[in-house]
Amino acid sequence: MPAEFLRMYPENPEQKKIQRAVDVVRNGGLIIYPTDTVYGLGCDIFNQKAIERLKMVKGGNPKGMNLSFICYDLSHISEYTRHLDTPVFKLMKKALPGPYTFILEASSKVPKILSAKKKTVGIRIPDNHIPREIVKELGNPIITTSIHDDEIHDYATDPEIIFDEFKNKVDLIIHGGYGNVEASTIIDCTGNYPEVVREGLGDVSIIG
Repeated sequence: MPAEFLRMYPENPEQKKIQRAVDVVRNGGLIIYPTDTVYGLGCDIFNQKAIERLKMVKGGNPKGMNLSFICYDLSHISEYTRHLDTPVFKLMKKALPGPYTFILEASSKVPKILSAKKKTVGIRIPDNHIPREIVKELGNPIITTSIHDDEIHDYATDPEIIFDEFKNKVDLIIHGGYGNVEASTIIDCTGNYPEVVREGLGDVSIIG
């Protein structure tokens, strides 16, 4: 059975449709959704079968795969990170919600969630109401990765094309308008100073 295709408006997503997406995630489903950068592929962080399925859909080396958490706000973050000092917190408060991924030291929860010896975790709080409202209603973050595929195209921006490609691989695809072609800016905050490891849509001068 092909995936459900659900249209939402990022400015004011309907609660009924948000709840539908949450129900899919709670039942171990995979969803594709818009962010403030590229479209993302995600599932519940506490469903191991869903996480393994997500890795299969994404392809590549599952052990080396970089998966981030989408959180609703900064209050979510303390459960999954450790040693979050004041300068880093202030930087994140300034940048988020926004097109950034922050690499932080992982708490003891993260390796158990990812079934991998991960010492770091990527945190996203996108400036898009759709994924944030899903996470808020769900009550915990979701695992996220981009739908980037080198063999087929770069980052797909058209939800119709995304549907054609992934309709038999996931359970729900959210049409939230055209996506961006640029990914998030990644800032590693595990060293003495924040370091930009990938320059994307987010302005890197924020750490100046």
